[in-house]
Amino acid sequence: MRSVKNDRFVKRLGFLVLGLVATLPVYGDRATEIESRMLDDIKYLSSDELEGRGVGTDGLNKAADFVRNAFREAGLDVTRVDGDAFQPFTMTTGSKLGKTNTLTLIGPDGQKFELKHGRDFRTCSFGGSGRFEADIVFGGYAIDAKKAGYQDFADVDLKGKAVIIMRRNPQQGNPHGKFGGQHGGVSAHASLTRKVSNAFGKGAAAVLFVNDPHSVRKNADENKTIIDKESLRVDTAASDLVRIDKSEVKKVTAARKKLSAAVNRLKAAKNTVKKGNHDRLMAFGYGGNARGADAIPIAHVTQKVIDQLLAQSPNKKSLADVEAEIDKDLKPRTSVIEGWKLKGEISVNRTQVEVKNVIGVLEGAGPLADETVVIGAHYDHVGMGGTGSLAPGSKAVHNGADDNASGTVALIEIARRLAARKEKLARRVVFIAFTAEERGLIGSAHYVKNPVIPLEKTVAMLNMDMVGRLKDDKLIVFGIGTAPRWKKLIEDSGKRHDFKLTLKPGGFGPSDHSSFYAKKMPVLHFFTGTHRDYHRPGDDWEKINIAGMSRVVDMIEELAVDTISQKERPKYVEVKRKSAPGRGGSRPYFGSIPDFASEAKGYAIMGVAGGSPAQKGGLKGGDAIIELAGQKIGNLSDFDLALRKHKPGDEVSIVVLRKGKNVKLKVILGKPR
Repeated sequence: MRSVKNDRFVKRLGFLVLGLVATLPVYGDRATEIESRMLDDIKYLSSDELEGRGVGTDGLNKAADFVRNAFREAGLDVTRVDGDAFQPFTMTTGSKLGKTNTLTLIGPDGQKFELKHGRDFRTCSFGGSGRFEADIVFGGYAIDAKKAGYQDFADVDLKGKAVIIMRRNPQQGNPHGKFGGQHGGVSAHASLTRKVSNAFGKGAAAVLFVNDPHSVRKNADENKTIIDKESLRVDTAASDLVRIDKSEVKKVTAARKKLSAAVNRLKAAKNTVKKGNHDRLMAFGYGGNARGADAIPIAHVTQKVIDQLLAQSPNKKSLADVEAEIDKDLKPRTSVIEGWKLKGEISVNRTQVEVKNVIGVLEGAGPLADETVVIGAHYDHVGMGGTGSLAPGSKAVHNGADDNASGTVALIEIARRLAARKEKLARRVVFIAFTAEERGLIGSAHYVKNPVIPLEKTVAMLNMDMVGRLKDDKLIVFGIGTAPRWKKLIEDSGKRHDFKLTLKPGGFGPSDHSSFYAKKMPVLHFFTGTHRDYHRPGDDWEKINIAGMSRVVDMIEELAVDTISQKERPKYVEVKRKSAPGRGGSRPYFGSIPDFASEAKGYAIMGVAGGSPAQKGGLKGGDAIIELAGQKIGNLSDFDLALRKHKPGDEVSIVVLRKGKNVKLKVILGKPR
């Protein structure tokens, strides 16, 4: 911790004596005590006990209790949500296999072949639920690469059909092939998400994935290699055991355990090769969860099933034959399996968990008392890794000291200071610790849809996300263009507090202020910068610059008091994104802001960027895009892939669901940015 006797503190103390910061005379020489309590708060919120404050963990609930208690002790009203500080709601966090999962092939003469779950097929967690009976189309690799001259679905009607899709891509054995990629010859077109989006966009009713023959052959070769590796491990473990003196009992015991484990692994590998199970079905959970309310049923079937089905088609070719033909001339082999239908019921249950925003209210006094300033920060993080983690495979606690225990503690500290003032503030202040920000601003999106205080009474929102790693006095402030008065106010305050400011005009960004800006409110967002520990297990309290963080709190407190006290409310400004030369990238600019909290069908948006193609085309916050250029849209991934099929300057038709009605619009796409 930086000493309170350094030059910067002396300078700050001079400002306090001059009364430039209204509340600080209350604290005076207590700066060390304040920093100490802030550090204690961060230590607790980023402790292993709180399990990384991941959605669905007990640790997140403990953090919520801590914030509520801190708000109460500060003197805030913590009873404004049905007598409590908690604003609860449920959100989807995963998938579970449902009770009924059946598939039946029905032939031209009415013959039926019932497939067995776990043997012939498995349900995929990234699909939806539903019953269907549909004609069958063999859809090849489900690739739509017009520029490369390869489109599996170009000449086939998929509407209402069940589509068989091979995994991966053509010419995997050829590193110089048209679809060569960095990862073993696998291209971006091999993505499960992309394949499903292509089928969904064409109106498919269900998808059946099947392993491509190349991958199955590769699995067989790898299994044989595994036997050689495991055999070597057994030999090594046995040699190590022989070399240990029998009198060294502990070493002998450990070596025997190692040898036993190696033998068991070898047996398992031999058993796998003996069974010849190289055509592995995806385990439920592989590929994540479905996005979108109208996700279609998806299953993974064995090659044996598909080969038997293809044998009934006129050309009577196997998957291996089809793969070889496509590899040879790179022409799709998409075809309708005449006379055959697929009947089924797929059941995927979405797991939900209750989460909650934590809200404390400090009432104002006087003629402006019914107006509100919101001050917020999110208190969740990414838990034990997995979704959101940038440490692949890690199951360590991601403590999130900077992201965003720092913002949460700053929020609590500002609440303490404002509540401790002798005179009431001119406006009401609503303090909100948001949940599920890491899952897509879900907590703040829920609040603006269900505000405790009417949004028309809210004059501004101040947000803090990652304010604990101040370095070289550099502070980033977003949203300075969302109200005319922000820029000078922040520049002046930054000088008083010795910050080197980086000012960003826009009100949209990857934190909770975006939800408020989408509702046309002036916003400010404070951030000390990213670092190598971002969303990784190394984001621990020892790396927090607590003295620097205290300085950030001083400045935000000053800005908050000014905003609360000024007679005129900040005037909302729509910040238009400036046109810029193309800066690379393959997707045209559209300008929509996703609403990840929405359960609406299609791709729901919370707003549109000022001056963007979306705004010019008439899209609004609350719309859900359900079609782009004739392609059906079920979620953000579908939208992204559909957009990439176009270029800047193209005029595309858009269909949005707005207040229960379909609205047709036209949008001219912009340059990538």
